[in-house]
Amino acid sequence: PEVIYLAGIIDRTPSSIAMRLVNFASVDPFHQNRGIAGLSGGKKQVEPIWKEFIDNKEDLLFESEKILAEKESVSIDKKFAHMLIGIENLVGESKTREVKVRVNQSVFRQIVLANYSSKCAISGIDVPELLVASHIIPWSKNEKERLNPENGICLSSMYDKAFDKGLIGLKLDHSIVISEKLRSNRIKPYYKQFFAPLEKLKIASPQKYLPKPEFLEYHLDVVFMK
Repeated sequence: PEVIYLAGIIDRTPSSIAMRLVNFASVDPFHQNRGIAGLSGGKKQVEPIWKEFIDNKEDLLFESEKILAEKESVSIDKKFAHMLIGIENLVGESKTREVKVRVNQSVFRQIVLANYSSKCAISGIDVPELLVASHIIPWSKNEKERLNPENGICLSSMYDKAFDKGLIGLKLDHSIVISEKLRSNRIKPYYKQFFAPLEKLKIASPQKYLPKPEFLEYHLDVVFMK
């Protein structure tokens, strides 16, 4: 459906969009590592675009969303109005910068939720309003990886907060580890209900982007309360 929709708003055929996506697959390391060659016939056209995007995700993701909004005959501010509440009084560069950050966060959330089938990777909760695209390396700590879906896990609000504060972590095999600070509450009913079942439990596997091992190691070393 997304391919058909995109084809309609940019006046192309769905098959041409699909073919171009497979051209991009030929230069995408994710697909190369899976043994997927893609269609290399258009490599000369897509490789420069891929390299520019992969080294500048923050700017180019926002630019692509602006172009998409224009094709949909709506301003970027109106399309993402639900994400821009509270910045109505900002002007100039300050507003542009904040709009860019929030739009990119929204797109990152869409990607991460889709990667986990819009379900919390721990609890299976599938109510979008209760789900968060949780960063493994915090947003403020690594600008380059902010929008990398390998740096995101779909979690419900409570488990997102626990992960963000280092009360829980993930080992490289994706099993959950609970901090001693949180375990000190093991006799309390809420711990028995919400956290005791997590010990040695593994998170649900995503559809495409696995948590990057280096990011999990960073979280365990820097964020997790040992």
